Amino acid sequence: MNSLANVLQYVNIAAFVVLALVCFRTWRLRRGSASFWAFATFGLLAVVALTGPIVDAIGDPQLWVTKAIVAVIVLFPYFLYRFAASFMPQTRWIEVAAAAATLGLVIWTLLLPTIPDEGEPRSTGFTIFVIGLLVQWTALSLLVAFLLWRSGRGQPTVVRYRMRLLAVGAIALSVVLILAGASPTNPSAEFEVFEAVLTLTSMFLFFFGFAPPKGLRKVWREPEEELLRRSVDELLLAPGPDDVTRIVLPQMASIVGAHAVALLDSRGKVLGAHGLVPNQVAGRPGGEQLMLSQGSVIAWTSAHAPFFAQEEFELLRALGGFSLLAYERKSLVEQERRALEEADQLKTNFIALASHELRTPAAVIHGIASTLHLRGEQLAQDQVTDLRRTLYEQTERMRQLVDQLLDLSRLEANGILIEPQHLNVRSRVEELLQLVPPETAGEVKLRVPEDLEAFVDPNAFDRIVSNLIVNASRYGEAPIEVSAEQKDRHFRLSVSDHGRGVPAEFVPELFERFTRSGSSRRERTEGAGLGLAIAKSFAQAHGGDLLYEDVRPHGARFELVLPRELNNY
Repeated sequence: MNSLANVLQYVNIAAFVVLALVCFRTWRLRRGSASFWAFATFGLLAVVALTGPIVDAIGDPQLWVTKAIVAVIVLFPYFLYRFAASFMPQTRWIEVAAAAATLGLVIWTLLLPTIPDEGEPRSTGFTIFVIGLLVQWTALSLLVAFLLWRSGRGQPTVVRYRMRLLAVGAIALSVVLILAGASPTNPSAEFEVFEAVLTLTSMFLFFFGFAPPKGLRKVWREPEEELLRRSVDELLLAPGPDDVTRIVLPQMASIVGAHAVALLDSRGKVLGAHGLVPNQVAGRPGGEQLMLSQGSVIAWTSAHAPFFAQEEFELLRALGGFSLLAYERKSLVEQERRALEEADQLKTNFIALASHELRTPAAVIHGIASTLHLRGEQLAQDQVTDLRRTLYEQTERMRQLVDQLLDLSRLEANGILIEPQHLNVRSRVEELLQLVPPETAGEVKLRVPEDLEAFVDPNAFDRIVSNLIVNASRYGEAPIEVSAEQKDRHFRLSVSDHGRGVPAEFVPELFERFTRSGSSRRERTEGAGLGLAIAKSFAQAHGGDLLYEDVRPHGARFELVLPRELNNY
């Protein structure tokens, strides 16, 4: 039995050293107060375990050496307490009491007049010292066990098991010390074997708590891995991007025991959040951010999770990456679905409006042609002149509609070639005004410098400006003003009127295709609603834009903004 006790003693020494090395490796890989105190705690035990045989080999050690060993033993439960408290700071009085009790025992140890060897009788003073040591060790060990066990509630499976193993290990080691302190001066070999086995058991508990084997972790992690598999299956069936975040975020939180989690894209935009409002993500500190290839996941967990749940965070990283991919794919599908719906709606609008716009002039043209064919010789000259004028107006109306549809088709297919050149703005606008009906041209006021030149594509310029002038004359009130200037490295031309302006509810759809407002002062609704959409597309193809704003106190103002230099295209 004595031989077994000796073997177990050396096994325990090896266990202490291995545990200290594990904690040292953890500290090297993941710096922090928790890993430091873990290494300091079990490094102390390793020092004590290695020093004992050396002292025994020397024989009759110096008193100060024995006192130093006892002082290190006194520090162990306090260091273990510091490890537990690094996750969750305790109240001030507990901190002070733990530090004061430990410091008092260390000083008491250094002031001891003598420390009896094994088999020697103990003095009353030393017995009281041993009782104080047992009280301090037991109280702090029980406090550590309570903190770790309680904090394990609600944590992922691996974290909960690891913390509770450490809690049980702290109690087991405390029992070892109590047995050692209460043992007789000459313990039996059986007692020493039992004490050594209990010590080894506590070391295994600590070891599995700090560095459980992969096989054991896999068994513990089965609920989280099952959750991951179920999450992947549900993501594949998610109908839309919002459903992706709704499904996956609560399960992300469960994997690492987080009370809140957020999924962000590569630009930092919050795609979804669980446990908090998305607009609160940016201002909420304390989250553990995991960078992904196309974004990131932020999890607000307990302080224990980053230390005990490294592999769970890797599961979270894997699920986050898959979720971002699913979100992107579902977003593309959603965009394609909306594009198809919009295209179908545009097709419906086009058929309805184009057929309506074509039917009227076609019917008029057919009626005039029939009249001229069947009764042309019976008509007076002024009647024939009126019919010819009407015929011209209706064919011009059809030509404009066909031109608009062709322009729209080329713009959508990027078939419009923009070739800028220098032209005089005022003379070009004056030429365009000649194409406007005479009763409208006189209502237009030009505020364009005579020497102003712009570097623009003539065809795009003509299509945009003529459309704006026609719209102002049709839907606005005189006076109509056309002004232009070179400013801020851009050419700006505006057309404004003093009519009723664009109704507020129509402004968001102002540049949409096939949309028309009924606010014409003549209550006319002719046109397919393509003019402003085509004008804006020409401006954008030119590298610029077409903007709208209200005129105070009433009226509408459209501004064409084009790049001033060629390298802006």
